[in-house]
Amino acid sequence: MNIADRINIIAEKDDVDKRIDSFLASELDYTRSYLKKLILDGLVKVNGLLIKPNYKLKEGDSVDVNIPEAEEIDLSPENIPLDIIYEDDDIIVINKPQGMVVHPAPGNYSGTLVNALLYHCKNLSGINGELRPGIVHRLDKDTSGVMVVAKNDKAHLDLSNQIKERTILKKYIAIVEGVIKDDEGSIEAPIGRDHVERKKMAVTEDGRYALTLYKVLERYKNNSLIEATIKTGRTHQIRVHMSYIGHPIVGDEVYGYKKQRFNLLGQALHSKLLGLVHPSKKIYMEFEAPIPEYFERLINILKSKQ
Repeated sequence: MNIADRINIIAEKDDVDKRIDSFLASELDYTRSYLKKLILDGLVKVNGLLIKPNYKLKEGDSVDVNIPEAEEIDLSPENIPLDIIYEDDDIIVINKPQGMVVHPAPGNYSGTLVNALLYHCKNLSGINGELRPGIVHRLDKDTSGVMVVAKNDKAHLDLSNQIKERTILKKYIAIVEGVIKDDEGSIEAPIGRDHVERKKMAVTEDGRYALTLYKVLERYKNNSLIEATIKTGRTHQIRVHMSYIGHPIVGDEVYGYKKQRFNLLGQALHSKLLGLVHPSKKIYMEFEAPIPEYFERLINILKSKQ
């Protein structure tokens, strides 16, 4: 078996008594079922020893994870309902639900947005390969909202160029920890791989340029509702930047508080608006995704505690 990646994680005090499979699922970008299979296949060791999926961590445990090279797969269309905002011969604009993975990866070869798109669309661009057909940009699994998919290579190249030139407008809304004093601000800090936890991103000196603009929409007792506009498209950009200034996104178990006060399925981050020049019509168009129920519920809870 060829190994594609080797990862080492040291368990901290807050990790004590966590099951190894659930701990790894929270630390790495793989499903718990996939990681459990790795454990059963002997590809995960703690302090150099093989363990079972129900092993409970101790402080200082050294966890080694070997990720095997991906197997070739037959990606299948799946009849998964899509919330389509707009569609023509060139693009399809989707309101992605929270919890949906955009494209297949180890442990997620079905139930993804790509599986649904393959069922719905006869044609998708092939520029990003068979596992990511049509995918010009992506949203994290637990980020909801609007995203555009290219239905042909010409549209894909045009949209990719707009992203490269930073002319596409991307506005998000988020609920963050703490009360932000300033009504608006900007975060200009480079983002790269975390030097310790390589599956995470972080503000690093050797990172790539990243710029996030934000403004406060509402303030609550211990939280703030913000609108964030990203001028660059770095991985986890808003999540990393808001954590960097001390206001991580509520529900973000990677970059936020270890102990979350609300029982959320992921971070309270929603892609609200996407503005772009249509690849063939050459007219500027904006697409908006309404605030989802999970977001509204959290806002109502915060308002009730004022």
